[in-house]
Amino acid sequence: MASGSIFIVMGVSGSGKTTIGELLAKELAIPFHDADDFHSAANKAKMGNGIPLTDDDRRDWLAQMAAGISEWEKTGGAVLACSALKETYRQTLQGGAEQPIHWVFLDGSRELLRSRLEHRTDHYMKADMLDSQLETLEKPGYGVRIELSNEQSPQNIVAQIIQDYAPQDVAK
Repeated sequence: MASGSIFIVMGVSGSGKTTIGELLAKELAIPFHDADDFHSAANKAKMGNGIPLTDDDRRDWLAQMAAGISEWEKTGGAVLACSALKETYRQTLQGGAEQPIHWVFLDGSRELLRSRLEHRTDHYMKADMLDSQLETLEKPGYGVRIELSNEQSPQNIVAQIIQDYAPQDVAK
């Protein structure tokens, strides 16, 4: 892997960002970070009550991650699981990086995502919030796009990501 590479695994809630991000980080032997860990208690409470976040709610959250990206590049790279729903959010995150970020977009049908969310336990993001995320999502036209299905294993998705970024950016 190019030294200091940053991979952001993005998509709406239920797309598998954390699962794929953790596996990708393990495969690449770099740290994993979850954007959920950067949310304030107020943001988590708001989402837990079914209230979508605003751009203002996300401003400090994005700034913290952009600062982290700058540090992670200097210490060998990282994988970040982050919804990054809007292009302006992705630009804020990219602003923390000296090198281009490697984007991975996990894209799934509303039905598949809702099913996953309905089976999730102990998470502040409820299935009812999916529609607001899908409405907010601005799908990127760059990076690796993974079309999700129930037939794919997380390991196969990670292998596809590595294949799509190899050999120029990822070396084992």
